[in-house]
Amino acid sequence: MTTLNLPRPDGTWETLDLQPPREWPSHDGFTSRVAFGAAHVITRALGDNTPGQPADVDWDSTLAFREHLFAHGLGVAEAMDTAQRGMGLDWATTQELISRSAAQAKAHGARIASGAGTDHLAADVDSVDEVLAGYETQLEFVESTGSQAIIMASRQLARTATTSEDYFKVYDRLLTQADRPVILHWLGTAFDPALEGYWGSNDVATATANFLELITAHSAKVDGVKVSLLDADHEKGLRSALPDGVRLYTGDDFNYPELIKGDGVHHSDALLGIFAAIAPAAGAALAALDRGDHTAYDALMEPTLPLARHIFAAPTYYYKTGIAFLSWLNGHQPGFTMVGGLQSARSALHLAHLLRLANDAGLLTAPDLAAQRMQALLATAGLVR
Repeated sequence: MTTLNLPRPDGTWETLDLQPPREWPSHDGFTSRVAFGAAHVITRALGDNTPGQPADVDWDSTLAFREHLFAHGLGVAEAMDTAQRGMGLDWATTQELISRSAAQAKAHGARIASGAGTDHLAADVDSVDEVLAGYETQLEFVESTGSQAIIMASRQLARTATTSEDYFKVYDRLLTQADRPVILHWLGTAFDPALEGYWGSNDVATATANFLELITAHSAKVDGVKVSLLDADHEKGLRSALPDGVRLYTGDDFNYPELIKGDGVHHSDALLGIFAAIAPAAGAALAALDRGDHTAYDALMEPTLPLARHIFAAPTYYYKTGIAFLSWLNGHQPGFTMVGGLQSARSALHLAHLLRLANDAGLLTAPDLAAQRMQALLATAGLVR
């Protein structure tokens, strides 16, 4: 058995026994739920991925990670906030990412949906019409690749819109123009503080009513809504109010097991950043749901929840660091580096506890490699026993 010395926040150390690698089955997909993993990007080892520089992507590793998600039955949610949209991933690289990933998904017969936003515009854009034109550019590009579109929440729209009518104007035009049903994205302020007041109000109940009015008016063009407010009760209420045929894709990385399982009447589908980290367990759990085996689902999914809540701990928008770190531990990428140097966003102690929780969930697929890499990182941080 592999062992590893890990520091605790109080300055003491523990010797952790790493579980032997678990054999996780592959899956072709699922019948009872639709599930996307929001995937991160992997940087090129020789690239200058320092703050302010254009992203330099390791395309082989990045696409191989998407094959890993496909192998466990998941679709890929591409170029979302997990891929550092608005946190270092520039539009030129985003276009290449979506094009490559859409072609890969087509070759695998897998599902893909990609983010269309306004992040190529200047931060200080001052007109709703300019924001709409920016959205139209990205929506047209995403659909041209064959990918389904996810209309992302826009910082620029949150900045320029002054009424709910401004939101309706923009989304009405986009939904009318879309070639196929889209996924609407509601990202809460825990993930991006610049999105405060989205849908025209700081009051969540009022914003929700505005959101539902838009969806009801365009239900034929809305495949589903991806909601990331980290509020399970709000999500349950919203999904029961949606028009028939419109899915609720949970983005609640704190409460996803119960929301996906459902209450016997309603359930949430999934579009989750945490699924990039827990793909083997998520795939096995969703297969159990297909069999109607709720006991097995709970046994597979519940051990992942402490890991998810740690990765998405405040400040939540730095969760991407944990996703990349676990990918590195498991050998999906050669180095622990990120676009914009974001690997520095979590402490060595945070990452050490992440490894503990991944071990508890049976998600260290190469324990010897994980131990070697964790020891190297701790030594770099000056944490040597």
